[in-house]
Amino acid sequence: MIKLAEQLELCDECGICLDTCPTYKVTRNGEFSPIGRIKAARKIFQGAEVTPQMIESIYNCPECHLCTTICPYQIAVPEVVAQCRIELVNKGLAPLERQKTIIEGIQRLGNSVNGDPSRRLDWLPEEFPGKESSTLFYAGCLASYLVKDAATSAYLLLKKLEVDFMILADEGCCGIYYHEVGKIDLAREKFEENVARFKKLGVKRVILICAGCYHCFKRLYPQVLGSIDFEVTHIIQLLPSLLKERGIKLEEKGMEVTYHDPCRLGRVEGFYDQPREALRLCGVKVNEIAENRQNALCCGAGAAVRSVYRDLSLKLASQILDGAPVSPIVTPCPFCQFNFSYAAHKIGSDKKIAYITETILKALPPDL
Repeated sequence: MIKLAEQLELCDECGICLDTCPTYKVTRNGEFSPIGRIKAARKIFQGAEVTPQMIESIYNCPECHLCTTICPYQIAVPEVVAQCRIELVNKGLAPLERQKTIIEGIQRLGNSVNGDPSRRLDWLPEEFPGKESSTLFYAGCLASYLVKDAATSAYLLLKKLEVDFMILADEGCCGIYYHEVGKIDLAREKFEENVARFKKLGVKRVILICAGCYHCFKRLYPQVLGSIDFEVTHIIQLLPSLLKERGIKLEEKGMEVTYHDPCRLGRVEGFYDQPREALRLCGVKVNEIAENRQNALCCGAGAAVRSVYRDLSLKLASQILDGAPVSPIVTPCPFCQFNFSYAAHKIGSDKKIAYITETILKALPPDL
């Protein structure tokens, strides 16, 4: 955890972050910038009157880390925002109404997208494989219900590459939404529940396909619980070595895509080369958006932003669609995939969106 007081005093309002902050660039509202959020945080923690505009500035931050990468003092604005959300909950000013609805849905249905629990495995392309393994394939709520091709293609690709794993019939939620909105008590309860369950099942490694789930298990679980006793891996970390083991040759096959770096897999974790290498190993030509890798634009969906500020989220996603040189836009994050698809539909774009394993599966020879 950061030393909050020190972080809040570092900002001298130099304004460099304004050139990168996605919410400020779209709204041109100073309160919806890193500087505005730092000012709001100071007031929130000093006990000053909290205005609706201050609350919005804290909750419309996608925690994309763009500001931190350019800040001369490397102020951890996303962490400041996260702690502010917890404080707003403690003051009884949050969660917001829409967030309360989603929280109730998680508690009632076991997922964050209002999905029918009995249909959670509709994405599974075969009968439920009741096998046991120390490696768990964890699809997550988004891929299980809203972008099922991500779960299906990842599952089939792992099988094709002969990875030993199991899945759970009642996977449940990782709990990230609780943490995103500041309900740290519910987050801790869910985190402890999942850790205990994994331990009972003998899970030693969890393979994730969702950037949010990965961030939750990898960063938030240890932050809240102190430690975890299983390895956390995103599928893009595995693919280059798995593909090389199968003798994939570097040759162009006529397929080309535009790759998008999700914030939490790119800027937070530094996973830039692995997904691009995996695509190229399958003969896929990778095109870049002008703002890529560390400077990649945020899709606008993360940190619980899309659930409350959908118009803002739409505008941020649309910018990326406009800047993509070719279709499909490929991403290793189901939430980015979902928001891009939503934006393409809303603005009438003909650009297609694909999860990375769907593209790789199509590129591989059927007899591999």
